[in-house]
Amino acid sequence: MSSILEFLFEPYSEYTCLNISLEIIATILGFLSVWFSKNNSIWVYPTGMISTSIYVYLLFYWGLIGDMLINAYYFFISIYGWYYWTRSSNGITINPISKMNKYEYKISFFLFIFAIIFIFIVYNVFNMWNNMIAYVDTVTTAIFVVGMWLMARRKIENWLFWIVGDIISIPLYLYKGLTITSFQYLVFTLIALAGYVAWKKEISYVKE
Repeated sequence: MSSILEFLFEPYSEYTCLNISLEIIATILGFLSVWFSKNNSIWVYPTGMISTSIYVYLLFYWGLIGDMLINAYYFFISIYGWYYWTRSSNGITINPISKMNKYEYKISFFLFIFAIIFIFIVYNVFNMWNNMIAYVDTVTTAIFVVGMWLMARRKIENWLFWIVGDIISIPLYLYKGLTITSFQYLVFTLIALAGYVAWKKEISYVKE
């Protein structure tokens, strides 16, 4: 048991108390953000934006440029999502939960390809193609880019992207020495599954 705990938390021996505390705060806010998203609450955005802001700092500090960029993207797309979710007319929400249309399928495809190319360029500039993790990072980043955009558009399919990306991220962040963040993605996976079910019920209720 002690050897497992040592493996999980040994990397933190090199981290400052400030950075460990910030990661814990960002993780808690991340939990809250995904939980609010599951419940279709606008609080997904303020909690998520604070969490991603902290992660931008931490990931830059730790030299994880790809992860930093995806969190910066989360922050800015959250501004759009906050606006999109709160649009209403005569007290009625203009953009309720819905399924993707043809336009959104096309945009999702182009976003995925753009993200792959963009991260590829960034990794080349910073000479980060040092192991297989870089290639996995590229794919997960593209998955999350699409998932975040679909969440901002309030599309139920966003949960499918989060589920896949979260599952991949659990061992990925464990390998990077960020055990707390790895645990965060484990919980994210469970909440994403519940979120998909909850949003599906919401769509069915509206149709009825």
